[in-house]
Amino acid sequence: MPCTLLDPTTARAMPWKNGGGSTVELAISPADAGLEDFAWRISTAQVAVDGAFSSFPGIDRSLAVLAGNGVCLQRADGQREMLLSGGAIAVFGGEEAISAHLLDGPITDLNLMTRRGVWKHELQLLEWQGEQALQNDAEILLLWNAAPEALHYQLPEGGQQVLAAHSGVLLENEQGRLTLESDQPSLLYVSRMRRG
Repeated sequence: MPCTLLDPTTARAMPWKNGGGSTVELAISPADAGLEDFAWRISTAQVAVDGAFSSFPGIDRSLAVLAGNGVCLQRADGQREMLLSGGAIAVFGGEEAISAHLLDGPITDLNLMTRRGVWKHELQLLEWQGEQALQNDAEILLLWNAAPEALHYQLPEGGQQVLAAHSGVLLENEQGRLTLESDQPSLLYVSRMRRG
């Protein structure tokens, strides 16, 4: 899996674990894993109604809103966290009881999950226009283009690639300096995934 394109229009759609909606599974490891035994999983989901998150004990999760007006997360400790499109990223344990309340209409989200003690991840949002350098020291790097325009990226060993709007790419063992280029203002979610 040196370079795997993630296209939500061709990926597998399936029900949420709790049956409250549907999710598009962009990538999962191992490839034949299910929702109970994956090492890591990347998905997007359409959220059209308020409701509780599925329970994933032993899983670390990161969640970002890709489209729509946003969602308010009610955390188990009573705290509320507002997620807006192209904004803050929520990080939480899969066993935490969290409910989602839509602000104004449906949203589409990006969801990363890694099994605690097996893999770990971090998710950040880059905003830029022009050229941007990106250092990578992770085994697996996720780039998700949340902007309406395609962008270009150059791998550490050379070779310029195109990443279409609203799609992603998984890069395995591409440590080093990547170069990102875009003529338009860009929004790129970047996740570094490491064993352990």
